[in-house]
Amino acid sequence: MNELKKGSKKLIDAWAFYDWANSVYTLTIASSIFPLYYAALFVTDNKNVTVFGLDIKNTALIAFITAFTFLVVAILSPILSGIADYVGNKKVFMKFFCYVGALGSIGLYWFKIETIYFSLFCYFLGLIGYWASLVFYNSYLPDIAFPEQQDKASAKGFSMGYIGSVILLIINLGMVMSQDTNEGAIEMMRYSFITVGLWWIVFSQYTFYLLPKGISKGHKVTKAVIFNGFRELKLVWKALTLNLKLKRYLGAFFVYSMAVQTIMLVAVYFGEEEIAWGGGNEKTTGLITSILVIQLLAVVGAIITSRASAKFGNIMTLIVINVIWMAICIYGYFMKTPLQFYIAAGSVGIVMGGIQSLSRSTYSKFLPETDDTTSYFSFYDVAEKIGIVIGMILYGTIDQITGSMRSAILFLFIFFLIGILLLLRVPKK
Repeated sequence: MNELKKGSKKLIDAWAFYDWANSVYTLTIASSIFPLYYAALFVTDNKNVTVFGLDIKNTALIAFITAFTFLVVAILSPILSGIADYVGNKKVFMKFFCYVGALGSIGLYWFKIETIYFSLFCYFLGLIGYWASLVFYNSYLPDIAFPEQQDKASAKGFSMGYIGSVILLIINLGMVMSQDTNEGAIEMMRYSFITVGLWWIVFSQYTFYLLPKGISKGHKVTKAVIFNGFRELKLVWKALTLNLKLKRYLGAFFVYSMAVQTIMLVAVYFGEEEIAWGGGNEKTTGLITSILVIQLLAVVGAIITSRASAKFGNIMTLIVINVIWMAICIYGYFMKTPLQFYIAAGSVGIVMGGIQSLSRSTYSKFLPETDDTTSYFSFYDVAEKIGIVIGMILYGTIDQITGSMRSAILFLFIFFLIGILLLLRVPKK
Protein backbone atom coordinates (compact mmCIF):
# COMPACT_ATOMS: atom_id res chain seq x y z
CA MET A 1 0.00 0.00 0.00
CA ASN A 2 1.29 3.46 -0.94
CA GLU A 3 1.71 5.80 2.01
CA LEU A 4 -0.83 8.59 2.27
CA LYS A 5 0.39 12.13 1.70
CA LYS A 6 0.94 14.50 4.61
CA GLY A 7 -2.14 16.68 5.15
CA SER A 8 -4.58 14.27 3.51
CA LYS A 9 -7.94 13.93 5.25
CA LYS A 10 -7.73 10.15 5.29
CA LEU A 11 -4.32 10.18 7.01
CA ILE A 12 -5.41 12.73 9.62
CA ASP A 13 -8.59 10.75 10.29
CA ALA A 14 -6.58 7.53 10.68
CA TRP A 15 -4.25 9.24 13.15
CA ALA A 16 -7.16 10.71 15.12
CA PHE A 17 -8.87 7.30 15.23
CA TYR A 18 -6.26 6.03 17.67
CA ASP A 19 -7.87 8.37 20.20
CA TRP A 20 -11.14 6.47 19.59
CA ALA A 21 -9.27 3.23 20.33
CA ASN A 22 -7.25 4.13 23.41
CA SER A 23 -9.41 6.74 25.18
CA VAL A 24 -11.61 3.97 26.59
CA TYR A 25 -8.72 3.27 28.96
CA THR A 26 -8.72 6.75 30.47
CA LEU A 27 -12.51 6.84 30.75
CA THR A 28 -13.44 3.35 31.97
CA ILE A 29 -10.34 2.47 33.96
CA ALA A 30 -8.60 5.68 34.95
CA SER A 31 -11.73 7.79 35.43
CA SER A 32 -14.87 5.80 36.20
CA ILE A 33 -15.41 2.03 36.51
CA PHE A 34 -12.07 1.11 38.08
CA PRO A 35 -12.22 3.81 40.82
CA LEU A 36 -15.72 2.55 41.69
CA TYR A 37 -14.52 -1.05 41.70
CA TYR A 38 -11.47 -0.14 43.79
CA ALA A 39 -13.64 1.71 46.35
CA ALA A 40 -16.02 -1.28 46.52
CA LEU A 41 -13.15 -3.45 47.74
CA PHE A 42 -13.10 -1.41 50.96
CA VAL A 43 -16.52 -2.07 52.48
CA THR A 44 -15.50 -1.32 56.09
CA ASP A 45 -14.56 1.98 57.71
CA ASN A 46 -10.92 0.96 57.48
CA LYS A 47 -9.70 2.45 54.18
CA ASN A 48 -6.05 1.54 54.69
CA VAL A 49 -3.98 -1.05 52.83
CA THR A 50 -0.88 -2.80 54.15
CA VAL A 51 1.53 -2.87 51.23
CA PHE A 52 5.34 -2.69 50.93
CA GLY A 53 5.47 -2.84 54.72
CA LEU A 54 3.44 0.35 55.13
CA ASP A 55 -0.12 1.11 56.20
CA ILE A 56 -1.42 3.48 53.51
CA LYS A 57 -4.83 5.05 52.86
CA ASN A 58 -6.39 3.45 49.77
CA THR A 59 -6.69 6.67 47.72
CA ALA A 60 -3.16 7.74 48.67
CA LEU A 61 -1.86 4.31 47.56
CA ILE A 62 -3.33 4.73 44.08
CA ALA A 63 -1.87 8.25 43.90
CA PHE A 64 1.59 6.97 44.80
CA ILE A 65 1.45 3.99 42.40
CA THR A 66 0.27 6.32 39.63
CA ALA A 67 3.14 8.71 40.39
CA PHE A 68 5.64 5.82 40.26
CA THR A 69 4.25 4.67 36.90
CA PHE A 70 4.59 8.13 35.40
CA LEU A 71 8.16 8.32 36.68
CA VAL A 72 8.91 5.08 34.82
CA VAL A 73 7.27 6.50 31.67
CA ALA A 74 9.32 9.69 31.99
CA ILE A 75 12.52 7.63 32.12
CA LEU A 76 11.47 5.25 29.33
CA SER A 77 10.22 7.91 26.91
CA PRO A 78 13.62 9.30 25.83
CA ILE A 79 15.10 5.80 25.65
CA LEU A 80 12.26 4.60 23.43
CA SER A 81 12.20 7.69 21.22
CA GLY A 82 15.99 7.46 20.78
CA ILE A 83 15.71 3.85 19.65
CA ALA A 84 12.75 4.65 17.39
CA ASP A 85 14.65 7.49 15.70
CA TYR A 86 17.73 5.32 15.24
CA VAL A 87 15.85 2.32 13.86
CA GLY A 88 13.40 4.51 11.93
CA ASN A 89 10.14 2.74 12.80
CA LYS A 90 8.27 4.37 15.67
CA LYS A 91 5.01 2.61 14.74
CA VAL A 92 6.46 -0.66 16.09
CA PHE A 93 6.90 0.92 19.51
CA MET A 94 3.46 2.50 19.42
CA LYS A 95 1.97 -0.94 18.68
CA PHE A 96 3.96 -2.64 21.44
CA PHE A 97 2.79 -0.31 24.17
CA CYS A 98 -0.76 -0.35 22.84
CA TYR A 99 -0.84 -4.12 23.39
CA VAL A 100 0.92 -3.89 26.79
CA GLY A 101 -1.71 -1.41 27.97
CA ALA A 102 -4.59 -3.46 26.60
CA LEU A 103 -3.37 -6.66 28.27
CA GLY A 104 -2.85 -4.77 31.54
CA SER A 105 -6.44 -3.58 31.33
CA ILE A 106 -7.69 -7.12 30.80
CA GLY A 107 -5.57 -8.24 33.77
CA LEU A 108 -7.54 -5.92 36.08
CA TYR A 109 -10.31 -8.53 35.94
CA TRP A 110 -8.29 -10.34 38.64
CA PHE A 111 -7.63 -7.22 40.76
CA LYS A 112 -8.10 -8.12 44.47
CA ILE A 113 -6.69 -6.90 47.78
CA GLU A 114 -5.62 -10.47 48.58
CA THR A 115 -3.32 -10.41 45.53
CA ILE A 116 -2.43 -6.73 45.82
CA TYR A 117 1.02 -6.96 44.22
CA PHE A 118 -0.19 -8.73 41.06
CA SER A 119 -3.17 -6.38 41.00
CA LEU A 120 -1.04 -3.26 41.18
CA PHE A 121 1.25 -4.72 38.49
CA CYS A 122 -1.70 -4.99 36.08
CA TYR A 123 -2.72 -1.43 36.96
CA PHE A 124 0.90 -0.40 36.27
CA LEU A 125 0.94 -2.15 32.86
CA GLY A 126 -2.29 -0.51 31.74
CA LEU A 127 -1.12 2.94 32.74
CA ILE A 128 2.37 2.61 31.28
CA GLY A 129 1.05 1.10 28.03
CA TYR A 130 -1.39 3.96 27.52
CA TRP A 131 1.03 6.80 28.21
CA ALA A 132 4.09 5.29 26.52
CA SER A 133 2.11 4.70 23.31
CA LEU A 134 1.06 8.37 23.42
CA VAL A 135 4.73 9.41 23.16
CA PHE A 136 4.79 8.05 19.62
CA TYR A 137 1.17 8.93 18.80
CA ASN A 138 1.67 12.62 19.65
CA SER A 139 4.94 12.76 17.73
CA TYR A 140 3.05 11.82 14.55
CA LEU A 141 1.02 15.08 14.59
CA PRO A 142 3.55 17.28 12.73
CA ASP A 143 4.27 14.32 10.42
CA ILE A 144 0.67 13.89 9.26
CA ALA A 145 -0.63 17.49 9.33
CA PHE A 146 0.67 20.90 8.26
CA PRO A 147 0.88 23.68 10.92
CA GLU A 148 -2.39 25.28 9.83
CA GLN A 149 -4.15 21.90 10.16
CA GLN A 150 -2.75 20.89 13.54
CA ASP A 151 -5.22 22.67 15.86
CA LYS A 152 -8.16 21.04 14.11
CA ALA A 153 -6.43 17.66 13.82
CA SER A 154 -5.59 17.65 17.53
CA ALA A 155 -9.14 18.67 18.45
CA LYS A 156 -10.51 15.96 16.13
CA GLY A 157 -8.42 13.33 17.90
CA PHE A 158 -9.66 14.34 21.35
CA SER A 159 -13.25 14.60 20.11
CA MET A 160 -13.15 11.12 18.56
CA GLY A 161 -11.64 9.80 21.78
CA TYR A 162 -14.40 11.30 23.90
CA ILE A 163 -17.15 9.98 21.64
CA GLY A 164 -15.71 6.45 21.34
CA SER A 165 -15.03 6.15 25.05
CA VAL A 166 -18.54 7.37 25.91
CA ILE A 167 -20.05 4.65 23.72
CA LEU A 168 -18.16 1.91 25.55
CA LEU A 169 -18.85 3.50 28.95
CA ILE A 170 -22.60 3.47 28.23
CA ILE A 171 -22.30 -0.23 27.37
CA ASN A 172 -20.34 -0.83 30.58
CA LEU A 173 -22.87 1.19 32.58
CA GLY A 174 -25.66 -0.96 31.16
CA MET A 175 -23.76 -4.07 32.19
CA VAL A 176 -23.32 -2.81 35.77
CA MET A 177 -26.85 -1.47 36.21
CA SER A 178 -28.42 -4.66 34.82
CA GLN A 179 -27.49 -6.44 38.06
CA ASP A 180 -29.80 -6.52 41.09
CA THR A 181 -27.08 -7.33 43.62
CA ASN A 182 -23.89 -5.54 44.60
CA GLU A 183 -21.89 -8.71 43.92
CA GLY A 184 -23.31 -8.90 40.40
CA ALA A 185 -22.51 -5.24 39.73
CA ILE A 186 -18.92 -5.75 40.87
CA GLU A 187 -18.57 -8.78 38.58
CA MET A 188 -19.80 -6.68 35.62
CA MET A 189 -17.23 -4.01 36.51
CA ARG A 190 -14.55 -6.69 36.20
CA TYR A 191 -15.87 -7.73 32.78
CA SER A 192 -15.78 -4.09 31.68
CA PHE A 193 -11.99 -4.13 32.10
CA ILE A 194 -11.84 -6.93 29.51
CA THR A 195 -14.00 -4.93 27.07
CA VAL A 196 -11.56 -2.02 27.36
CA GLY A 197 -8.58 -4.17 26.39
CA LEU A 198 -10.39 -5.74 23.44
CA TRP A 199 -11.76 -2.39 22.20
CA TRP A 200 -8.28 -0.86 22.37
CA ILE A 201 -6.66 -3.68 20.39
CA VAL A 202 -9.36 -4.00 17.72
CA PHE A 203 -9.92 -0.33 16.85
CA SER A 204 -6.22 0.59 16.84
CA GLN A 205 -5.70 -1.65 13.81
CA TYR A 206 -7.11 0.96 11.40
CA THR A 207 -4.59 3.53 12.65
CA PHE A 208 -1.70 1.07 12.45
CA TYR A 209 -2.69 0.11 8.91
CA LEU A 210 -2.62 3.66 7.51
CA LEU A 211 0.01 5.50 9.58
CA PRO A 212 3.43 5.73 7.93
CA LYS A 213 5.94 3.53 9.70
CA GLY A 214 8.86 5.86 9.04
CA ILE A 215 11.97 5.22 7.03
CA SER A 216 13.63 1.98 8.06
CA LYS A 217 17.35 2.72 8.52
CA GLY A 218 18.43 -0.89 8.97
CA HIS A 219 20.33 -0.07 12.14
CA LYS A 220 20.78 -2.52 14.97
CA VAL A 221 20.12 -1.46 18.53
CA THR A 222 23.27 -1.34 20.65
CA LYS A 223 23.97 -0.21 24.21
CA ALA A 224 25.03 3.20 22.93
CA VAL A 225 21.74 3.63 21.10
CA ILE A 226 19.75 3.15 24.31
CA PHE A 227 21.00 6.50 25.58
CA ASN A 228 20.49 8.32 22.28
CA GLY A 229 17.17 9.62 23.56
CA PHE A 230 18.77 11.32 26.55
CA ARG A 231 21.37 12.88 24.27
CA GLU A 232 18.58 14.09 22.00
CA LEU A 233 16.72 15.56 24.98
CA LYS A 234 19.90 17.41 25.89
CA LEU A 235 20.06 18.79 22.34
CA VAL A 236 16.40 19.82 22.55
CA TRP A 237 17.12 21.56 25.87
CA LYS A 238 20.00 23.47 24.24
CA ALA A 239 17.76 24.33 21.29
CA LEU A 240 15.19 25.77 23.70
CA THR A 241 17.71 28.42 24.77
CA LEU A 242 17.49 29.73 21.19
CA ASN A 243 13.68 29.56 21.12
CA LEU A 244 12.42 31.73 23.98
CA LYS A 245 8.78 31.38 22.95
CA LEU A 246 8.85 27.58 23.05
CA LYS A 247 10.91 27.50 26.25
CA ARG A 248 8.57 29.76 28.20
CA TYR A 249 5.47 28.02 26.88
CA LEU A 250 6.87 24.63 27.90
CA GLY A 251 7.53 25.93 31.42
CA ALA A 252 3.94 27.13 31.73
CA PHE A 253 2.61 23.87 30.34
CA PHE A 254 4.69 21.88 32.85
CA VAL A 255 3.10 23.70 35.78
CA TYR A 256 -0.57 23.87 34.79
CA SER A 257 -0.59 20.38 33.23
CA MET A 258 0.60 19.05 36.59
CA ALA A 259 -2.67 20.20 38.14
CA VAL A 260 -4.94 19.28 35.20
CA GLN A 261 -3.72 15.69 34.99
CA THR A 262 -3.85 15.22 38.76
CA ILE A 263 -7.49 16.37 38.92
CA MET A 264 -8.43 14.10 36.01
CA LEU A 265 -6.76 11.11 37.67
CA VAL A 266 -8.38 11.57 41.10
CA ALA A 267 -11.78 13.11 40.25
CA VAL A 268 -13.86 9.95 40.71
CA TYR A 269 -11.97 8.93 43.86
CA PHE A 270 -12.83 12.38 45.22
CA GLY A 271 -16.49 12.07 44.24
CA GLU A 272 -16.74 8.58 45.72
CA GLU A 273 -15.26 9.61 49.07
CA GLU A 274 -16.28 13.24 49.61
CA ILE A 275 -19.80 13.55 48.11
CA ALA A 276 -22.95 12.49 50.03
CA TRP A 277 -24.68 10.29 47.43
CA GLY A 278 -27.08 8.40 49.66
CA GLY A 279 -26.91 4.72 48.70
CA GLY A 280 -24.52 2.54 46.74
CA ASN A 281 -26.60 2.47 43.53
CA GLU A 282 -27.06 6.24 43.64
CA LYS A 283 -23.31 6.65 44.00
CA THR A 284 -22.50 4.36 41.07
CA THR A 285 -25.11 5.94 38.80
CA GLY A 286 -24.21 9.46 39.87
CA LEU A 287 -20.47 9.11 39.37
CA ILE A 288 -20.76 7.44 35.98
CA THR A 289 -23.33 10.04 34.89
CA SER A 290 -20.86 12.73 35.94
CA ILE A 291 -18.13 11.14 33.86
CA LEU A 292 -20.48 10.98 30.85
CA VAL A 293 -21.25 14.67 31.30
CA ILE A 294 -17.52 15.43 31.38
CA GLN A 295 -16.83 13.42 28.24
CA LEU A 296 -19.70 14.84 26.19
CA LEU A 297 -18.96 18.43 27.15
CA ALA A 298 -15.26 17.83 26.50
CA VAL A 299 -16.10 17.34 22.81
CA VAL A 300 -17.85 20.70 22.81
CA GLY A 301 -14.98 22.23 24.79
CA ALA A 302 -12.36 21.03 22.30
CA ILE A 303 -14.31 22.54 19.39
CA ILE A 304 -14.98 25.85 21.17
CA THR A 305 -11.34 26.12 22.21
CA SER A 306 -10.13 25.46 18.66
CA ARG A 307 -12.33 28.30 17.36
CA ALA A 308 -11.41 30.61 20.23
CA SER A 309 -7.70 30.08 19.60
CA ALA A 310 -8.20 30.99 15.92
CA LYS A 311 -9.81 34.28 16.97
CA PHE A 312 -7.94 35.27 20.13
CA GLY A 313 -4.70 33.29 19.85
CA ASN A 314 -3.53 30.13 21.58
CA ILE A 315 -1.86 31.73 24.60
CA MET A 316 -4.74 34.05 25.53
CA THR A 317 -7.21 31.18 25.20
CA LEU A 318 -5.04 29.00 27.47
CA ILE A 319 -4.90 31.79 30.07
CA VAL A 320 -8.70 32.03 30.18
CA ILE A 321 -9.00 28.24 30.52
CA ASN A 322 -6.54 28.25 33.44
CA VAL A 323 -8.61 30.95 35.19
CA ILE A 324 -11.65 28.66 34.92
CA TRP A 325 -9.61 25.77 36.37
CA MET A 326 -8.68 27.96 39.34
CA ALA A 327 -12.37 28.64 40.01
CA ILE A 328 -13.10 24.89 39.81
CA CYS A 329 -10.46 24.16 42.50
CA ILE A 330 -12.03 26.65 44.91
CA TYR A 331 -15.54 25.40 44.14
CA GLY A 332 -14.42 21.76 44.59
CA TYR A 333 -13.21 22.43 48.12
CA PHE A 334 -16.73 23.41 49.24
CA MET A 335 -18.95 21.04 47.23
CA LYS A 336 -20.75 18.27 49.13
CA THR A 337 -23.98 17.39 47.27
CA PRO A 338 -24.49 15.41 44.06
CA LEU A 339 -25.91 18.49 42.29
CA GLN A 340 -22.79 20.48 43.15
CA PHE A 341 -20.65 17.61 41.84
CA TYR A 342 -22.62 17.58 38.56
CA ILE A 343 -22.02 21.32 38.14
CA ALA A 344 -18.31 20.81 38.74
CA ALA A 345 -18.27 17.90 36.28
CA GLY A 346 -19.85 20.05 33.57
CA SER A 347 -17.30 22.80 34.14
CA VAL A 348 -14.41 20.33 34.06
CA GLY A 349 -15.73 18.82 30.83
CA ILE A 350 -15.70 22.15 28.99
CA VAL A 351 -12.15 23.06 29.97
CA MET A 352 -10.66 19.54 29.99
CA GLY A 353 -11.05 18.88 26.28
CA GLY A 354 -9.98 22.40 25.45
CA ILE A 355 -6.79 22.55 27.47
CA GLN A 356 -5.56 19.13 26.33
CA SER A 357 -6.08 19.61 22.61
CA LEU A 358 -4.87 23.22 22.56
CA SER A 359 -1.77 22.49 24.67
CA ARG A 360 -0.68 19.75 22.27
CA SER A 361 -1.29 21.77 19.10
CA THR A 362 0.28 24.94 20.56
CA TYR A 363 3.49 23.05 21.28
CA SER A 364 3.42 21.55 17.79
CA LYS A 365 2.98 25.01 16.19
CA PHE A 366 5.84 26.51 18.21
CA LEU A 367 8.34 23.84 17.11
CA PRO A 368 11.19 24.94 14.86
CA GLU A 369 11.54 23.46 11.39
CA THR A 370 12.84 19.94 12.06
CA ASP A 371 12.52 16.35 10.90
CA ASP A 372 13.18 15.14 14.46
CA THR A 373 9.67 15.66 15.84
CA THR A 374 9.88 12.54 18.02
CA SER A 375 12.61 14.05 20.21
CA TYR A 376 10.69 17.27 20.69
CA PHE A 377 7.52 15.44 21.59
CA SER A 378 9.48 13.12 23.84
CA PHE A 379 10.68 16.23 25.68
CA TYR A 380 7.05 17.43 25.87
CA ASP A 381 5.91 14.08 27.23
CA VAL A 382 8.72 13.86 29.77
CA ALA A 383 7.84 17.34 31.05
CA GLU A 384 4.18 16.30 31.34
CA LYS A 385 4.97 13.03 33.11
CA ILE A 386 7.38 14.57 35.63
CA GLY A 387 4.70 17.15 36.34
CA ILE A 388 2.19 14.37 37.01
CA VAL A 389 4.68 12.60 39.31
CA ILE A 390 5.09 15.77 41.37
CA GLY A 391 1.34 16.49 41.35
CA MET A 392 0.30 12.98 42.40
CA ILE A 393 2.95 12.73 45.14
CA LEU A 394 1.89 16.09 46.58
CA TYR A 395 -1.77 15.12 46.31
CA GLY A 396 -1.26 11.70 47.89
CA THR A 397 0.89 13.13 50.68
CA ILE A 398 -1.68 15.80 51.58
CA ASP A 399 -4.46 13.18 51.43
CA GLN A 400 -2.46 10.81 53.66
CA ILE A 401 -1.54 13.49 56.23
CA THR A 402 -4.88 15.34 56.44
CA GLY A 403 -7.16 12.37 55.70
CA SER A 404 -9.12 14.63 53.34
CA MET A 405 -8.97 14.96 49.56
CA ARG A 406 -10.50 18.45 49.75
CA SER A 407 -7.32 20.06 51.02
CA ALA A 408 -5.36 18.38 48.22
CA ILE A 409 -7.75 19.70 45.53
CA LEU A 410 -7.55 23.25 46.90
CA PHE A 411 -3.75 23.06 46.90
CA LEU A 412 -3.77 22.58 43.09
CA PHE A 413 -5.14 26.14 42.74
CA ILE A 414 -1.56 27.39 43.17
CA PHE A 415 -0.33 25.55 40.06
CA PHE A 416 -2.96 27.11 37.80
CA LEU A 417 -2.08 30.56 39.13
CA ILE A 418 1.63 30.02 38.45
CA GLY A 419 0.75 28.61 35.01
CA ILE A 420 -1.12 31.82 34.13
CA LEU A 421 1.78 34.01 35.23
CA LEU A 422 4.17 31.94 33.10
CA LEU A 423 1.85 32.06 30.06
CA LEU A 424 1.82 35.85 30.31
CA ARG A 425 5.60 35.77 29.83
CA VAL A 426 5.41 33.89 26.50
CA PRO A 427 6.54 36.32 23.75
CA LYS A 428 3.82 37.27 21.29
CA LYS A 429 6.25 37.25 18.37
